Amino acid sequence: MKARKSKKRAPSFRKLLKTSKVKLDNKLKNKQYKQQSTAKKYRKEQRKLRQAVKDVVSKKPVPLEDGKQIHRGKRIAQRTEEEEEDLPLDMMDEDDLQLLKDLGQMPSFLTRDLSSSEPVHVKKRKQESIIDKYEKVPRRLQTEPEKEVIHLLPIKDKCGIIPQTREKPVVDTNEEEEQEEMDVEEVITEDPMPKLTTEERLIERRRKLQEKKIHIAALASAILSDPESNIKKLKELRAMLMEQDPNVAVIIRKLVMISLMELFKDITPSYKIRPLTETEKASKVRKETQKLREFEEGLVSQYKFYLENLEQTIKDWKQRKLKKSNVVSLKAYKGLAEVAVKSLCELLVALPHFNFHNNIIVLIVPLMNDKSKLISEMCCEAVQKLFKQDKLGHASLGVIKVISGFVKSQNYVVRPELLKSFLYLRIKEIEVKKDTEDINAPRKFMSYKEKRKSLSRMQRKWKKAEEKLERELREAEATESTERKMKLHTETLNIVFVTYFRILKKAQRSPLLPAVLEGLAKFAHLINVEFFDDLLVVLHTLIESGELSYRECLHCVHTAFHILSGQGDVLNIDPMKFYTHLYKTLFKLHAGATNEDVEIVLQCLDVMLTKRRKQVSQQRALAFIKRLCTLALHVLPHSSIGILATNRVLMHTFPKTDLLLDNESQGSGIFLPELDEPEYCNAQNAALWELHVLRRHYHPVVQRFASHLIAGAPSEGSEALKPELSRRSATELFETYNMKTMTFNPPVMSANPSKKDKVFHGDSYLNEDLNQLIRTHCSETTIQQPLDFTRYFKTSDNRCKGETAERT
Repeated sequence: MKARKSKKRAPSFRKLLKTSKVKLDNKLKNKQYKQQSTAKKYRKEQRKLRQAVKDVVSKKPVPLEDGKQIHRGKRIAQRTEEEEEDLPLDMMDEDDLQLLKDLGQMPSFLTRDLSSSEPVHVKKRKQESIIDKYEKVPRRLQTEPEKEVIHLLPIKDKCGIIPQTREKPVVDTNEEEEQEEMDVEEVITEDPMPKLTTEERLIERRRKLQEKKIHIAALASAILSDPESNIKKLKELRAMLMEQDPNVAVIIRKLVMISLMELFKDITPSYKIRPLTETEKASKVRKETQKLREFEEGLVSQYKFYLENLEQTIKDWKQRKLKKSNVVSLKAYKGLAEVAVKSLCELLVALPHFNFHNNIIVLIVPLMNDKSKLISEMCCEAVQKLFKQDKLGHASLGVIKVISGFVKSQNYVVRPELLKSFLYLRIKEIEVKKDTEDINAPRKFMSYKEKRKSLSRMQRKWKKAEEKLERELREAEATESTERKMKLHTETLNIVFVTYFRILKKAQRSPLLPAVLEGLAKFAHLINVEFFDDLLVVLHTLIESGELSYRECLHCVHTAFHILSGQGDVLNIDPMKFYTHLYKTLFKLHAGATNEDVEIVLQCLDVMLTKRRKQVSQQRALAFIKRLCTLALHVLPHSSIGILATNRVLMHTFPKTDLLLDNESQGSGIFLPELDEPEYCNAQNAALWELHVLRRHYHPVVQRFASHLIAGAPSEGSEALKPELSRRSATELFETYNMKTMTFNPPVMSANPSKKDKVFHGDSYLNEDLNQLIRTHCSETTIQQPLDFTRYFKTSDNRCKGETAERT
């Protein structure tokens, strides 16, 4: 019989809210009464315990009979002895003594001692001797225990059916107890385990590890060979996550975590498994369908338990919580947590479509801000990889929501890597498709009522066939998925911009600002035009505040020109202040710490000068080319290559800038290199003498670029660049010839001095006259003479007077 399930459900939260205050007060009072009663019982037990301890300390033997009655009898005996002592028995007659004794036996209330244990009436006996009680118990004959009977198959003969039985053998319980006692004694008397040496322990540990590894491999191969039939073996493999052998527990748990992660990646279907409804459970299905349902249900439940185990491992490490079994030490928990985080990251990237993906996101996002650099980097890389491969955008939207909420909850005190992961979102290409869809917007199909009103019967028939064909074409073009994708990306961008603008408004001194500015620079073409003017004002205010670092200021400039290069072309905004800021801060770059900022400068120059060529004057282009050539002398070789490549593009974009290659001045004025205004520094009167210095540079690519620019940056001829240099952008060349590995690319040939036949030593290196002069000065004896500087002052005064006389 199956036990009936209780239909009583736990009250919901709303129902609990409706409970009256009186009922809640009564519950509270009952709870207090319960606590008081338990406290009273506890105090009573403690009192008894203290009394027992006092009795044991006083070593007073307590008899088995009632102690009160014994003490009472002793007191009565003492009284009678005193009375007997007090009474003058020698003065009484024998008849009086006999009368007193008889009165003592009579049932009189006045004369009888109530504390006496002697019986007065038969019906009112309070105590009897143990022997009398035993004798009054009726005797019973010792009966044999009933024998159990086993019913066998009956026998049929002429007389009829004869039942067959057999006695069940009875095992004597006493013999069993004796046998158990003997076994216990044997176990106790066994010799203790011999102590193993260190080498023997290592050998035993290797043997156990090998056995466990073989067992894990066997279970995993069985599950992979037939997942539907061997889904129950997942539970057996998952149970090994709680390995209790302290010698191999840590390694086995790590191996099981990785094995289960790989198994789930392989056997998980490419769709999300939903729970069955009651009607689906009650309906009859085929064996194959039932088997598939059992497999899916078992897979989801084991996957859920596996994720819970990983989460608990990470929590134990974060809370520094040690289990009661002490199988795994606190130090080992960090290694287990790292493996658990790695498994979660792999599942986040590999199974974005499967169940519990949002739960994995909620676990991973806080770990992106973890103190441990390794765990933080693992989580950030996993999220970036998810953004790169997510084409539809559903998983990206879930991650963005959690990151935005987490940043807000932490009051914007998080690692910049969280916001830098936004740069890996795939949204640019979708916006291009959006424009084409706006031009050719799909038609809406007519309803039945509209057709009935406006079309005839034959027209309705043709319209139906036309709509059917159009639906098929739309399915082939996957326009519906594109529309859904656009909605997801729009929502994602809204959350991203909300996060960025909050930081710009509330946390301007936060280390997140470079990541925010970089993100705005990337997605600036997607911002609404209405916000452009306010955003430019905010960026300029940040630059002028002086609280930003040089890199952050460059990000502000880059963001501002990205905004103006897209939809901002329609706005009548003069960005001259951003040009001036970049021009006057270029010399902050050098071969030291700021050398890596050259990449951002190259991106800014591309947006400011090349893409906005129509809005840039010739004077501004000349000033930037001259200053960039001077800057190329101060930075590392790969930065010099990027700067010279930018100058090459500017000389092609602005052909009249070749006048900088001439020595003759153009127009009036003198070049003012210290002036911070590029429009008024008279750059047309300067010359690019820096290129001749760079022509003798130790890096061969810098030499090649310098010679190419001196020749006027030709596209053909001997001074033209090779395609591998001319077809690459300045940023690509900067990355290609980067010196992060502390090696030159290509390697620089070392200058070997020519070998000389003769080797000179000592004075032979010097001229003979010089040697003779050195010897004379060294041989002279030093004579100390008083120093007199007044004569020099007099001669100098006479010279000054002569000069003034000549001038007059």
